Amino acid sequence: MTLPTIAILMPGDMGHAVGRVLREHGHAVLTCLAGRSARTKGLAQSAGLEDTADLETLVYRSDLVLSILPPGRALEQAEAVARAMKTTGATLVYADCNAISPQLTRTVGAVVSEAGAHYIDAGIIGLAPGKGPSTRFYVSGPDTSSMEALDGKGIEVLALGEEIGAASGLKMCYAGLTKGRWTLQTAVLLAAEQLGLSEALSQEFEFSQKAEYAAMRERVPRLPADSARWVGEMEEIAATFADAGVPSGFHEGAAEIFRVLAKTPFADETRESIDDSRTLEDAVHVYAQHLPERSESE
Repeated sequence: MTLPTIAILMPGDMGHAVGRVLREHGHAVLTCLAGRSARTKGLAQSAGLEDTADLETLVYRSDLVLSILPPGRALEQAEAVARAMKTTGATLVYADCNAISPQLTRTVGAVVSEAGAHYIDAGIIGLAPGKGPSTRFYVSGPDTSSMEALDGKGIEVLALGEEIGAASGLKMCYAGLTKGRWTLQTAVLLAAEQLGLSEALSQEFEFSQKAEYAAMRERVPRLPADSARWVGEMEEIAATFADAGVPSGFHEGAAEIFRVLAKTPFADETRESIDDSRTLEDAVHVYAQHLPERSESE
């Protein structure tokens, strides 16, 4: 039996690794690299993905599209695929795997469904395949069988029922804790730096929060490389919480922290080029230099 042809839009850190393991399990895996960066093109090539000439060709040849890109581009990508479907007359399954709110995933679903696609809401939890424990794709919708068929092919697929928005909602809650915790840690360290208390706080953390502080020393200096694309994710989490009747201010603040980190020179790094010799103290000192200036009235 011929396996479905799968398209990955786009093959960044997560997308290219997902494409690689699916290709290794016998699927033809396509992408479209028109207008993409040299880094993305390199990742796609390393994963063995086939580059199509344009989006219309990709849509025409694909059975399943996995949209894996920063949340701010999720709707734009869906609209582009919908246009390509209408141009070619192709029909396919479209799985939005982005870190977006339940509200936005329903909007995305409406766009591609109107063009004739079958829509699956999906949320990714875990590191990219090959970088840690199993990468989990949570999926929801009236028919998630196309995604469930990929279970065990380098990824784990878990169904959450028929409601569009359930998978995205779970992703929002999970990332609300993980990335939210990282921004809270960064905010605490920045406040201590501004108050001249970094050394004293470090000593207290070493005494009473040893395990948590070790994790902070490992994680916080590495955040700027991803900070720009995580701003949108925090905004999506805030929107999710607000819609659920939960105060959204914490993750609005988390977005602000990522905006600060995105202004630092470290934000030009990629995951491959992060300077692992940078200490927490060095990182926080530079982060503090990019905090918004306070007015005299404050």
